[in-house]
Formats: sequence, structure tokens, C-alpha cells
Amino acid sequence: MVESWSQWEGQVVNGELHLTKYLGGSEQSAVFLTEDHGQQAAIKLLAADPANAQRQLSRWEQAQGLSHPHLIRLLRTGRCRLGTVELIFSVMEYAEENLSQIVPERPLTPQEAREMLAPTLDALACLHGRELVHRHLKPADIMAIKDQVKIASDGLCGTGEAVSNPGKLTVYDAQEKASGESSPATDIWSLGVILAQALTQHLPSRSGKEQSDPILPENLPAPFDDIVRGCLRLDPGQRWTIAQISGRLRPTAPQPSPQERPTAAGPSMESMIRKFAFPVVAAFVSVAALFAGLGLLRRTPKAQPEVSAAKPEHQPESKGGVKPSPTTRDRQPGSASNRSSASGTQSRPASLLSETKSPDADPDVESSGVVHQVLPDVPQTASDTIQGTLKVSVIVNVDPSGNVLAAELDSPGPSPYFARLALAAAQNWKFLASNQEDVQEFVLHFEFRNSGARAFATHAGR
Repeated sequence: MVESWSQWEGQVVNGELHLTKYLGGSEQSAVFLTEDHGQQAAIKLLAADPANAQRQLSRWEQAQGLSHPHLIRLLRTGRCRLGTVELIFSVMEYAEENLSQIVPERPLTPQEAREMLAPTLDALACLHGRELVHRHLKPADIMAIKDQVKIASDGLCGTGEAVSNPGKLTVYDAQEKASGESSPATDIWSLGVILAQALTQHLPSRSGKEQSDPILPENLPAPFDDIVRGCLRLDPGQRWTIAQISGRLRPTAPQPSPQERPTAAGPSMESMIRKFAFPVVAAFVSVAALFAGLGLLRRTPKAQPEVSAAKPEHQPESKGGVKPSPTTRDRQPGSASNRSSASGTQSRPASLLSETKSPDADPDVESSGVVHQVLPDVPQTASDTIQGTLKVSVIVNVDPSGNVLAAELDSPGPSPYFARLALAAAQNWKFLASNQEDVQEFVLHFEFRNSGARAFATHAGR
């Protein structure tokens, strides 16, 4: 057991893997941000328990051999020493966000739940078909990487494999795990708990009767009420299979019988895979956003270690065409100008940014030095979660030609998701050219309401 994992931030594993940032951990493990062959990655460290280290390495090697679009790829594994501590490690794809960051902020809509559930079921079907069990499925294991929903693959074990020390059980663990049992039914239980929580922000509760199924949260929408109920059968043999769950997701499919016995694996769900447009990487988060049309993973993520400053790969042109920069009048809450502008930008799905250009004659633009501004284009489902006004400010360094050289958050506000949208938008603003050779500094003030987004600039320090 390692008392303080974070003390190793900044150290190097085996002379090549830099532990650049501590992302989190438990008594048994820690995860750091690193780079592997020039690509951002995550590295998981475990204390090298002599009794179990080789078995865990073997599991990781088996997972490393898997190839599936909805499984996190393990890139390499091995042993290392930091200080006097012997460790084993696995390097894997770095996920921008995960479902655990979304749920505390808002429940998923039924459509978002479908978009999350389909690839998750497909990944589990792949594992179960190879006689593997995830065994530790929880919201943090459902992740967003670029345009894919993926589940973690670093904790897999064989179906029926006895686990001598199952550890402390959580609400996501079926009761049979206490005896070390591993089966596809244990993953189904975990999935049911996750689905109930994601849709209602509440966990199932015990009924008070020892051998009774748990009580489900209220207001679970159809067909998820049936699915969760089928997943949370106390008797593993009565839980639904992946085939039953996917069948119930299809509106025209007949209702599956709860008494149907589960098999080792359901059919392939390749036909159910969807490709969604992430607002940031195409992106929890985030995901990413976990999830903004895959978008599901990227709409309202909770806290993440840092806000990405990467520019989007593509910026679609604004459907609204050229619009003036908001004037002082436009910035008054509830103004007609703001409402019409918001409805024009917020209705566009999937794009991260909405570009707006300001004519030179606009006196407010000239006084602020802005000649071209970019507003975040927030999906309506994310806008609907805003109560009141959410404010984010970004400091930008502007070169003499008026281009933004760098941007950083000044005041991120309460939501990393909206902070990231503002930061990405800020990097694409354009200012009046200056006769000065020095870099100028501006503060961009973004305001998000459920009616839309708006922004204005001020000189830093004024």
C-alpha cells in the first residue's frame, strides 16, 4: 500500500514515461497523465504485491491483445521502481472525460442514455463472448475519447475466475462478488445501477428484505425502467442478458421475458454502433463531453483535471452569416437582440463554435479593439441545464497584427465544460492591428444563459 501517490508527480518510469500530472487514485492504485511515443496517455500504477503482481500483469497482457472500437486500448505494461517501492504499471489511452463527471451535474436524457448504452453493451458483448468479465464497471469506466464512447479494460478477469481478495464492495457490485465470483451477470448488475443513476441522479436502494430486489428510483422513463429492473435481479440467473437489453431498446421489438435464462454472451451489437460529433475534438471529457451527440459525453462534464486549450479541428461557418459584435445595449439581460442571436446560434447541433464578425463602423467594436469574435455554440440540451447566468472570463495575449497568441482561463466559473467552450472560442478572436510592438492583453467575458451565449472584450487591468 502506498501512502501518498501524488508525491511521484514529475518522476519518470523506466526512464521514458514522465508522470506529468496526478489524476487520482485509491489505496491500491494511482493514475497519472503521461506521454507514450508522443501521444497523451494515462499510466496506472499498482503496488507489486508478490502474490498477485504476475497474475495482474497477465490480465493486462490479455486485455492488451483485445481490439474493439469501444474498449480503452492498453498500450503497454510492465514493472518499475519508484524510490524503494516496486510497482507494476499499464499505459492506456487517455480519456478526456467520463460519465461520473456528468451525472452529478444533470441526468442524461433518454436519447443520451441510448447513445451511451449502445456502445457500452457492444463492448461488454465483446468481452463476454471471449469469456472475460469487466467486473468493476462504474460511471468512471464509461469514457469519451475523441468520437467514441469506450469502457475501461484494465480490470478484466476471466469468467468464473476466483478472486481471492475482492475488496470492499460498492453499490455497483452485485452481492455474489463478495465470494469472489466473476460472471457476465455481475457486469449486468453494474450496468443496471449505472443506468438508473445516469437517468435520475439517484441510486437504487435496498428494500429492507434480505432476498428482495432493490427499489428503483422514481421516474425512470420507459424502456429503461424495464431494463434496470431486469438488470437488478438479486438472482444472477434471472438477470437480463445483453441480447434482452438491446432487444428492449428497439421500440418495435417484442418485450423480452424476464424468465429467459442468460447465456454467456449476447449477439454482436455492431449494428447498434453510432458515430456522434463531439463538439471539441471533432469531442467525456468532453467526455468529450461524455457525451454531446456522442455528444452525450461532451455536453456537461463535471470537474476535470485541466481545461484543454486545443483548437477544434474544424470550425463550421455560422449559418447566421456575418453578425455585429454585441453592443452595450445587446449585453443587457433579456434584450430582444440577445434573444434572437441566441436562438440563431443555439439551435445548430454538433458544432462547437459560432463565428460572428463585426463591421468596422460599430463604435463598440472599435472601442474594445475587436474586429472578429467567436461565440461558443452550445447544444440546446446543455443550455437547458443553465439557471441564471453562467460567467467565464478568459485572458488572451494579442500580437501587433491582432491575432490571439495564447489564451488562459481567468475565471472558469462553476462548469469545466462551459469553461472549455469559452477557452476554445477565445483563441479564434481577432483584434485591431496595433502600431505597438508589444503584445497586448485582453479579457474576454463570456456569459451563458439558457437563451444563448454572448461575449465582450475589455483591456486587461481596466
